[in-house]
Amino acid sequence: RIVFNKVLLYTRHFFICKMQRTAIIKLDSSVANDDLQIRLAIAKALKVDAAAITSFMISKRSIDARGKIPVIQIQADVFINEEPPVWEGYNLGLRKLSSDAKKVVIVGAGPAGLFAAVSLLELGYQPIIMERGKDVKERRRDLAVLNKNGIVNPDSNYCFGEGGAGTYSDGKLYTRSSKRGDVKKVLKMFVSFGAADNILYDAHPHIGTNKLPQIIANMRELILECGGEIHFNTKLTDIVVSQNKITSLITQNGKTFTADAYILATGHSARDIFYLLNDKGIAIEAKPLAIGVRIEHPQSLINKIQYGSSATLVDDASDSSYLPPASYSLVQQVNGRGVFSFCMCPGGIVAAAATEPGEVVVNGWSPSKRNNPFANSGLVVEIRKEDVLEAMPNVNEDDKMLFLKYQQQIEQQCFIAAGANLSAPAQRMKDFVEGKKSIDLPKTSYTPGVSSVNLKEVLPLVIYDALAAALVLFGKKLKGFLNNDAVVIATESRTSSPIKIPRNTDTFQHTEIINLYPCGEGAGYAGGIVSAAMDGQAVAAAIVNNLTIK
Repeated sequence: RIVFNKVLLYTRHFFICKMQRTAIIKLDSSVANDDLQIRLAIAKALKVDAAAITSFMISKRSIDARGKIPVIQIQADVFINEEPPVWEGYNLGLRKLSSDAKKVVIVGAGPAGLFAAVSLLELGYQPIIMERGKDVKERRRDLAVLNKNGIVNPDSNYCFGEGGAGTYSDGKLYTRSSKRGDVKKVLKMFVSFGAADNILYDAHPHIGTNKLPQIIANMRELILECGGEIHFNTKLTDIVVSQNKITSLITQNGKTFTADAYILATGHSARDIFYLLNDKGIAIEAKPLAIGVRIEHPQSLINKIQYGSSATLVDDASDSSYLPPASYSLVQQVNGRGVFSFCMCPGGIVAAAATEPGEVVVNGWSPSKRNNPFANSGLVVEIRKEDVLEAMPNVNEDDKMLFLKYQQQIEQQCFIAAGANLSAPAQRMKDFVEGKKSIDLPKTSYTPGVSSVNLKEVLPLVIYDALAAALVLFGKKLKGFLNNDAVVIATESRTSSPIKIPRNTDTFQHTEIINLYPCGEGAGYAGGIVSAAMDGQAVAAAIVNNLTIK
């Protein structure tokens, strides 16, 4: 009888037990957004009654398109006979600043600068942001003029202004730099500022250019509300240094900023800042980069290549389906040199990313729905010092601006080749591979327009030859990719910073200027929104640690 009672008690406990488990399931894309179908698949995978599943929360979602029919893989946290914890957003832990709070000047309001500012506020420090460009609303007007009239504002464009280069160039949140910081923390902060919560679990999270500006504006309002300062239209023009320390920063309008520490987070296109540092004798280093073109296909073609017969589901998606516009990622070694796709934008737009008159630069972005008829991607070639010296024999091999000058020369050559306006030189893809000028060009998303040019006569041969060979090989990997309905547009040249600003690996301080903190993509320590944000957070923490110890 005693044994029977024990069994009875155990059996009752089994039926009413509360637990959390993890399930991994695969679903046809046509039902991947159907909660009932997900619940039934989870129940089957865990071998439990579907009615016992109180709730589930998706923690990861990705597309497996390796088979003939794409499937959606979902990992979920499953709650059995208990309610899941309620997540009410990321708790920023902000507090009212004390009257004697230490001040940190941040040069640049991109993701590195903004996330550094929020982290400093969390830690009780006052961030003071200097931004050469305008806020997101005013910046949008300058972009409209750029796209409509081909007029570039050197301080307000796709690279400069509130939110940095990421604000109006897609909002991809995928990073391989997970060791640099807490990726989830960054994503949760974005959700707290207004991003959709699917960025917390999608394999390649993406906010969309149409939604990022409001999220950035929300960050700005919080920074101001908590005691931080943001100064727009405030361009750094001079750095005053004494005894290996910055004593002040001076702006274009003559205003002076002083602080306990200074974060330099200006982005990869702030050439004037690189020259300023060099002129002041502040150590910088030449940093190799990658340069190439942006290629654009009809999105329907990429869907067909990647999804096969399931491609129609992208256009005819029901409420329960999940098969987004297809993407791709390509990499190839050509004669020992890397060629790779970069910043692939499904359902996207090719944007005019020049930061100065007299140059043509292209980039790409997608709206949140990725519902434009074109797919575009950068396709770039790694550049080495010997490439630059061969193309520019008058440049000294020890010149810190080595790669910057090479980058700029190519952008200016493309500007002249396309008619000395913001029109971009372009070719049909097969014509590009064959080295012949296209008779005409297909419709593209590049608003300022494209001009038919034989890019073999414009791009350095080291770039052209590698791209042409890689496209042939990519055409073999993805049947239909090498297609004359696709267009090649030059030049994709702002893949990363051509300069690295050295810093101590432990303290994050500049190797010579002890209160200067190089930060983010422009300093050579990040490669996108999330990695830049994490670097901003890390630098903020280092500043507080260094000043506390001191």
